[in-house]
Amino acid sequence: MTRDGRVYRLVEDPANVYLVDDGELTLVDGGVPKDAKRIRDGIRALGYAVADVDRVLLTHYDHDHVGALASLGLDAPVYAGEPDATHLTGAERPPLASRKGLLQRIAARDLDHPDLYSYPVSDGDRIGGFVAHHAPGHTAGHTVFFHEGLGVAFLGDCVRSEGGTLHSPSKTRCADAEENARSIERLNDVLPTFDVAAPGHGDPITAGASAILTRLAAESS
Repeated sequence: MTRDGRVYRLVEDPANVYLVDDGELTLVDGGVPKDAKRIRDGIRALGYAVADVDRVLLTHYDHDHVGALASLGLDAPVYAGEPDATHLTGAERPPLASRKGLLQRIAARDLDHPDLYSYPVSDGDRIGGFVAHHAPGHTAGHTVFFHEGLGVAFLGDCVRSEGGTLHSPSKTRCADAEENARSIERLNDVLPTFDVAAPGHGDPITAGASAILTRLAAESS
């Protein structure tokens, strides 16, 4: 996916799952439950073993981003923003204050909680070569992970990619659409210039991605 070939997309439908090799091996998001075999096979096809995965970065807690984590056979910690990190463990459930929370609770009936340690991350935390940027709105704990060394922003579902550009998610898919718009503006302000945008849905943008994010931020303001 990148010019040096160290960022790979393992699964693209219904949600993207990425693998990053920067000297350590990082899985970004975890697909739906039926994706477990595709993820395992994809890791092995690239010459790695599932046991080689050093960490999982979770952009947010949603059925299509955490579903396969319980059955991958991982022995690696998961890093996620709060309260999504706690939702992953099952210690707390998404609130019913929004339609989003209700849908998350319904979808969770088909999920197994992974037996993996979940580390809560805060805005600005460094995890290996990544920096966490809290970007709430789609979910309360939604987090973007930026890898400056590779020039890649893993944007999760605060945006979607379509037609070679970035769009805001529909309001019905957000816990708070206005907060999501503010997060897009803030990301545009704090992220360094980057070439590659790796969204949760849609094809990655592999050139000039930060300029495209700037245009979306202007539209969202």
